[in-house]
This record gives sequence, structure tokens and C-alpha cells, in this order.
Amino acid sequence: METLKVSSHSSPNSVAGALAGVVREQGAVEMQTVGAGALNQAIKAIAIARGFLAPSGVDLTCVPAFADISINGEERTAIRLLVEPRDMRDR
Repeated sequence: METLKVSSHSSPNSVAGALAGVVREQGAVEMQTVGAGALNQAIKAIAIARGFLAPSGVDLTCVPAFADISINGEERTAIRLLVEPRDMRDR
């Protein structure tokens, strides 16, 4: 599964385009964030990507989880968001 790393400086529109593309091709994607600013950009990107995918009948679900990662030898806590498609007709 592909992992998109999102920072506080990431453009939500660019991340949304990448997110929608991966969901269309592979079916699911994991987003990794460290810090409140990065999580904010990731959530905005998911909301934007929902708009990109809605015309084709696809909605998104998001499952958050904590993960311990190492950045430059320093242990950090990340939030990983598992984003998966859900057919809007299944409602």
C-alpha cells in the first residue's frame, strides 16, 4: 500500500489529487502525518478528494491510528490515516 507523507507545508489540493489517483488505481492509501499542522492539511486533502471522487460514485472512509516512527534518529509519534473507497450506492 502506498504511503503519502503529509507535512504542514503540503498543499491540500496537491495531496487531494495524489490521494484520488492512488485510490482510483490501488483502492486504498495510507497518509502519514506528524504534528497538528500536517494532520490539518491531510484532513483538508481528504475532504477535497471526496469531491474529486464523488462524480464516479466513490466516497472515502478514513481510519486514524497512532504509529511510532523514526525521523533523523529521533523517535516521534505519527498519526496514520488509512483512506479507503466506499461505493456510495451501498448506503
